Amino acid sequence: MRTSLCDRLGIDLPIIGFTPSEHVAAALSRAGGLGVLGCVRFNDAAELDRVLTWMDENTGGKPYGVDIVMPAKVPAEGTQVDLAKMIPDGHRAFVDRVLDELSVPPLPEDTDERAGVLGWLHSVARSHVEVALNHPIKLIANALGSPPADVIGQCHDRGVPVAALAGKAEHAVRHVENGVDFVVAQGYEAGGHTGEIASMVLVPEIVDAVDVPVLAAGGIGSGRQVAAALALGASGVWMGSMWLATEEYLQTMGESVAMQQALVAASSSDTVRTRIYTGKPARLLKTRWTEAWAAADAPEPLPMPLQNLLVSHAHNRIHAANDPSVVSMPVGQIVGRMSGVRPVADVVAELVTGYEEALSRLDKTR
Repeated sequence: MRTSLCDRLGIDLPIIGFTPSEHVAAALSRAGGLGVLGCVRFNDAAELDRVLTWMDENTGGKPYGVDIVMPAKVPAEGTQVDLAKMIPDGHRAFVDRVLDELSVPPLPEDTDERAGVLGWLHSVARSHVEVALNHPIKLIANALGSPPADVIGQCHDRGVPVAALAGKAEHAVRHVENGVDFVVAQGYEAGGHTGEIASMVLVPEIVDAVDVPVLAAGGIGSGRQVAAALALGASGVWMGSMWLATEEYLQTMGESVAMQQALVAASSSDTVRTRIYTGKPARLLKTRWTEAWAAADAPEPLPMPLQNLLVSHAHNRIHAANDPSVVSMPVGQIVGRMSGVRPVADVVAELVTGYEEALSRLDKTR
């Protein structure tokens, strides 16, 4: 399974795994891939620094990366703008009504809100970059395409390559022109922010359009699919959803039992692409929460980052409620392959075995 990407990043397997869990990221790196820690959940730079220090100490000397959420254009946000005042009262009332209708209890008064509200802001994402570059990371990826030019230059000055997600070939070309080193070709099937072109079409289009390594993302959860991605010209795969149903995920997100129950019970048709999570199109698990937002009386989602600020408290209440029918969680169509909760190492071993079996079948057809 080794490709040129492995030599460039110092890994054994061309499997890049995005995850908000440091325990998952470290386990994947130890297993021979590259764990990429999502930073958006960190409101506080000091907390991110502590977690990355933990990563330094628990990856067994193996490389890892980080993922940020930063638009290429600097938005008009900061201390001069009170974003909360930009959220319409009608939207707040709708969220409160839906939570009541779904019987989602309020948080106890002494409960700390979960992190991640401020992580969507451009200024906070910049602080994530500053912190990450003080650690021995091997990759910085941006979930919203090319980071600003000065951020790319800052990473390159420290010898850290930059990856950017793309849902169209034209986006990939623009990323490379901006100085991005790797392109993640993320197909329609993927969880979270995703475009409208399926992976089978998108990956070869982007491979043909750019002269940098391409990672295939979206709909990848088996060794057969890894083999297919490499056959399409990708240098490796970028996986996110499959790590949600792992034992290590619970080590970080200890209250996510209901979420994992919902994922294991879901089929590949139980997702929906919607703007209700962040304000940009993202694929989520289909639940009573997403159905409420699809109702005729639901308001239109707000633009990023206002939508995230609007629903962040609701997500905290939903998370604490531990009701699988109301979960709000980004996940791809590959959710249908999640048959149980397993260790990260087992997922990786199955990917390798499935890849080898796929090559063997192809060899027999010659």
